[in-house]
Amino acid sequence: MIKFKMPNTLALLFFLMVLALVATWIIPQGQFDTQLSESGREMVVPGSYQVAEDHHYLSPVSLFTAIPRAFADAQGIIFFLFIIGGVLAIIKTTGTVDALLGKLLESLGKKPGTLIFTVVFVFALLSSVMGASAEYIPFVLILVAMCRAMNLDSLTAVGIIIAGYGVGYGTAAFNQYTVVVANPIAGLDAYDGWPLRLAILVPFSLIAGHHIYRYSLKVKKNATSSLVYGIEPPAGAEPPKEYPLLKWRHLVILLGFFAALGTAVWGIATRGWYLTELGAAFLILGVFTAIIGKIGPSLAAEKFVIGAKDLAETALLVGVARGIALIMEDGQILHTIVQGLSVPLSSVGPEIAGVGMMGMQTILNFFVPSGSGQAFVTMPLMAPLGDLVGVSRPISVLAFLFGDGFANMLVPTNAVLMGILGLAGIPYDKWFKFCLPLLFKLLAAAAVVIVIAVMVGYA
Repeated sequence: MIKFKMPNTLALLFFLMVLALVATWIIPQGQFDTQLSESGREMVVPGSYQVAEDHHYLSPVSLFTAIPRAFADAQGIIFFLFIIGGVLAIIKTTGTVDALLGKLLESLGKKPGTLIFTVVFVFALLSSVMGASAEYIPFVLILVAMCRAMNLDSLTAVGIIIAGYGVGYGTAAFNQYTVVVANPIAGLDAYDGWPLRLAILVPFSLIAGHHIYRYSLKVKKNATSSLVYGIEPPAGAEPPKEYPLLKWRHLVILLGFFAALGTAVWGIATRGWYLTELGAAFLILGVFTAIIGKIGPSLAAEKFVIGAKDLAETALLVGVARGIALIMEDGQILHTIVQGLSVPLSSVGPEIAGVGMMGMQTILNFFVPSGSGQAFVTMPLMAPLGDLVGVSRPISVLAFLFGDGFANMLVPTNAVLMGILGLAGIPYDKWFKFCLPLLFKLLAAAAVVIVIAVMVGYA
């Protein structure tokens, strides 16, 4: 029996490029008229779609010329990702994140309910603001050990981590890997829409925390009700004896991070800043962190390079994903696809159409788990589709974030998810059974948010 194995994401994106090229040979070519909105955004004009008289066929060589063009087209985002990766690596070297989370776990270790709700929120906040995800992996065994000490199970510990990560990405306010990529593609400023997304972080964290808390109560009352009952926890999952110390320099570094972020938001809103200035702000943060954290120039440079290398795959995914959109644009089928998607969605009203867009993003996340890569694949379609069905650009981005972030908790193509499960010794089928109801709860709440946002004219 032949077992199916999901291909590497980069290979999958190239395969999608091939499909896009073949699609340009088959799908009728056409175009919408566009016009500038009052805010200066280029919008498609509903009802203006026209099929091209002559069909232009792209050569197979276009697959390979599109990739370097795509890297050039996405260079701003790609180099910004390298800078972010390098600066975050310097911050992590100081032990700031470890000390903060370690102190939190130490303070709440004997209060399971408080531990669950607080840590889910803190993880969600860090993911929403900093784009943290793989940074949580070192805390897997610590949380497993703490939960065991409180007569809970390892699934509770993993739920706290992954739910926080998923909620943070789903309600991302300033996430550099998703928001900063998706918003400009939709014709928005880098951080547009952050007040709403930050406002819903707490209620979505409460939904996730409540799901985990209810499960933990059942396990605490009856150990045999655990989904992983009888499965031995991994080695090293003993209750920890000590935590990293939270020192004054860690607090100063955290203040520096939020100061850099606040300055960037201010500059975008009032000075027209974009990726060049954002990159500069975070580079200054990196130098500031190295000085406060007492990291020498050589070590800081070494960690910066390592952090940038860690995001090399993400940068490649962004470039190749942009190549898919370029091929569809060159083949003049992008607007044809938008027209085809708009027909069923436009018949149900903008409220339901917005929810339908979120559903599409959720499904697509299985094939393109990279948030940055998915933004480049789908936002060129979703932004103009939103124009046609009465969904504003910020809501289109919101639908993307909901679909990408919440699905991160379940799709087996997500490397961070599978790494956390493997480290905690949780079989995927057990996690699936635990997480699927939570995913439905979060998507239902997200659908309500989208409907309300459309009804109040959120833009």
